[in-house]
Amino acid sequence: MSTAHVVVTALAILANAGIAVADLVKADFVLANSAAVDVPPSWVPVLGLLKGAGAVGLLLGLLGVPVVGTAAAIGLVAFFAGAVIAHVRAGVWHNIAAPGAFLALAVASLLLG
Repeated sequence: MSTAHVVVTALAILANAGIAVADLVKADFVLANSAAVDVPPSWVPVLGLLKGAGAVGLLLGLLGVPVVGTAAAIGLVAFFAGAVIAHVRAGVWHNIAAPGAFLALAVASLLLG
């Protein structure tokens, strides 16, 4: 396991855990962003749980269960690719960098793992 993998994956864990909490408490910015891309508010906690599960999976990967870490990274890549696609389809460009950054972290964690 390389230093780059540990650092990138740790950043991905922190970022996903943070946004998962924001989703679960239905932070105003989360609700505004999800509304902009036509995601119903009722989906927000479920999406937060998925992000949280991804963060836990990445952590388990770092702690010695690499197959779980790889599966979590693949899941997060798919999740955030979907988020970027949702932004593109809705024509929401002002905040597309956020899901793009999460996607980049997930891809980097997957490739370095």
